Amino acid sequence: MTQNAASGRLLLFLQGPHGPFFHGLGRMLRAAGAEVLRVGFNAGDEAFWPDRASYVPFRDPPEAWPETVAALMEDRGVTDLVLYGDTRPIHAQAIRAARARDITVHVFEEGYMRPYWVTYERGGSNGNSRLMEMSVEEMRAALALSDMEAPLPPAHWGDMRQHMVYGALYHWFVMFRNGSYANFRPHRALTVTQEFRLYLRRLALLPVHAAERKIATWRVRNGGFPYHLALLQLEHDSSFQAHSPFASMTEFLQVLIEGFAAGAPRHHHLVVKAHPLEDGRAPIRRDLARLAREHGIAHRVHYVRGGKLAQLLNEARTAVTVNSTAGQQVLWRGIPIKVFGRAVYAKPEFVSDQPLPEFFAAATRPDSRAYRDYRRFLLETSQVPGGFYSRRGRRQLLRHVVDMMLSPLDPYDALKAGKAAPRQQLRAVS
Repeated sequence: MTQNAASGRLLLFLQGPHGPFFHGLGRMLRAAGAEVLRVGFNAGDEAFWPDRASYVPFRDPPEAWPETVAALMEDRGVTDLVLYGDTRPIHAQAIRAARARDITVHVFEEGYMRPYWVTYERGGSNGNSRLMEMSVEEMRAALALSDMEAPLPPAHWGDMRQHMVYGALYHWFVMFRNGSYANFRPHRALTVTQEFRLYLRRLALLPVHAAERKIATWRVRNGGFPYHLALLQLEHDSSFQAHSPFASMTEFLQVLIEGFAAGAPRHHHLVVKAHPLEDGRAPIRRDLARLAREHGIAHRVHYVRGGKLAQLLNEARTAVTVNSTAGQQVLWRGIPIKVFGRAVYAKPEFVSDQPLPEFFAAATRPDSRAYRDYRRFLLETSQVPGGFYSRRGRRQLLRHVVDMMLSPLDPYDALKAGKAAPRQQLRAVS
């Protein structure tokens, strides 16, 4: 990267992760010599971008957005588009406008190796990532140009509490300070008021849920039975909505329970682990209990609310998911996994293609050597150490990602060209 890599660049920011990360990123890009703009769609966006001179409010009806963003790109000479997630409608429409003008699209997402890394890609993420079309052999060829050892994750859990606090604060602004954004429509089905109440409820019940989770985990680990692990996702998550064959989590649960009842040995149990941010908007626990009763396996099905995955994974026989990024932790341990949706790690070398009953009966093991190469490729390219929500995590992330954004090569091409930036081991992000 040359000294003037930021010169002449105008980066247009859209919606980012809850909290101050995008503003800190914009401030560092300005320090590098670039110009930045931020389009805000509600009072929450505005609250976390305190620089009024570079803030552009969008207050028109959603139907006007495609024309508005195209005009903004043309009039201001935008060279780069920066956003968090690529599937929400305002982002998908902006990406189409950017591609028509040869504008570089920078996409941030929660880490494929979360919670200790953040994903940074160009063009798209998850099911729209370049990784979807990339073979393990291609990755191995790129890795031949590098001698870096893949870093191990730190012992600290991450910044989940900060994530929840910033989420509640964001929705408070949208709920009580959104008068000038009368046309704002959230990209999710719930109203902002409902989202805010769910955030508050989850924060208030953290101690209760922690105790419940500890008891459920203890029962599984001390039950003495072989078990299989189902990794749930948030039903409203973009990966589930845009890249899975299911319209709801209940549909997945029905397939899961039917497959387990038909194929698993009768002394095996099924542990269904909820996402750490599950807030009760989907009737997962109720539907799971009903389906287990209908198939006569209620005594063999256990529900665990969120929490750390490692304690349950260490002794699991197999894992099943739609396309959760937690599948990476499964593969790291060499545990067989069955995936139903589009996922960046769904490579034939290490993800089973067996029918679900057959998978539960006798799962084929993944090629752990191939997965280690895949994992190392990600950690040298799109997985950036740090986090969006804690102060320390943001500092760690900014040390790396600004130079990656200003590079003429995206992370995957940089490694193939032998020009990948050096990485540091991520420390605790409290």
